[in-house]
Amino acid sequence: MRTSRRSEVDPFIVMDVMEAARAAEAAGRHIIHMEVGQPGTGAPQAATRALASAMAEGPLGYTVALGLPALRARIARLYGEWYNLDLDPERVIVTSGASGGFILAFNALFDSGDRVGIGAPGYPSYRQILTGLGLTPVDLPTSAENRYQPVPSDFAGLDLQGLLVASPANPTGTMLDHAAMSDLIGAAQEAGASFISDEIYHGIEYEAKAISALNVSDDVYVINSFSKYFSMTGWRIGWMVVPEDHVRVVERLAQNMFICPPHASQVAALAAMDATEELQANLDVYRANRALMLEGLPAAGFDKIAPPDGAFYVYADVSDLTKDSRAFAAEILDKAGVAVTPGLDFDPVRGHRTLRFSYARTTDDIAEGLRRLKEFMSSR
Repeated sequence: MRTSRRSEVDPFIVMDVMEAARAAEAAGRHIIHMEVGQPGTGAPQAATRALASAMAEGPLGYTVALGLPALRARIARLYGEWYNLDLDPERVIVTSGASGGFILAFNALFDSGDRVGIGAPGYPSYRQILTGLGLTPVDLPTSAENRYQPVPSDFAGLDLQGLLVASPANPTGTMLDHAAMSDLIGAAQEAGASFISDEIYHGIEYEAKAISALNVSDDVYVINSFSKYFSMTGWRIGWMVVPEDHVRVVERLAQNMFICPPHASQVAALAAMDATEELQANLDVYRANRALMLEGLPAAGFDKIAPPDGAFYVYADVSDLTKDSRAFAAEILDKAGVAVTPGLDFDPVRGHRTLRFSYARTTDDIAEGLRRLKEFMSSR
């Protein structure tokens, strides 16, 4: 049976690394996981208790396509707590993870063949989802001087219909300040390009609070998720905020594509939003891990790094160590028992000389991983 041209997307390399690590563990090895951007903790206890209670009360059927009204209202309140914004809950749309949000946003905003700019390095699934929908991803090679974030000159004259940015970013953890966000939104709007802000790592910041695109303009799409700060990756629940006149557009798409987000996950997500003490304890772990990484990676020989403002990643230039990051990552897994992600996942052109290290696991794991990396590099 034939397959479509739009299905010819590249693999998500980190998932291949995860499989190689799983196979090594199945063979009896102890692997330190620095490859995957997944919190080492589970959903907050309040979330699982709320779901157990809801399940005891009766079946969890369909909700309305835009999500439970109580959850939409609570998400809107979060924007007052975090960003001092008075957000209308009607503009909040609950989604099946941030991935569901991207699918809805790309379908709502773009037609086949439209060109959408994405910073490189950047989250690989942006590129693959755009390609799968018949759109054209346009990589914007960013520089270390701009902390691997796009600037208006990176897309001047490129005839884009959209611009997608992430702050804090994956794989670098770098953030845009208010001025930089304003410059990007202004330049995109002047060029007639729709602006999408991926804010999935908001809440995981270390020295300054992340700026939401909504602090600059209401004429943007914002996408977020319960996967990272709220530690609910497998629950596949997220949200988006859209301009008022786009709500019905996205609702029609959501009704047909997803019917509704998972009811059980919505119940859990609502309770998770008030689990402040537990969530902040998780953040304290990431903060401690970040300090270990910023000291331990240079000590091991990975000294060309972008110090992360947020998220739980360190992106390292390893061009003085290898010209093939995928082979280098495989060697590290084989000889050191540490799983890391080749930069090719994030930058198809320059990623052969970079690696991403995740520090989302326990502090003990991070310390052991750094010890192994240092031993590996000293014997290489």
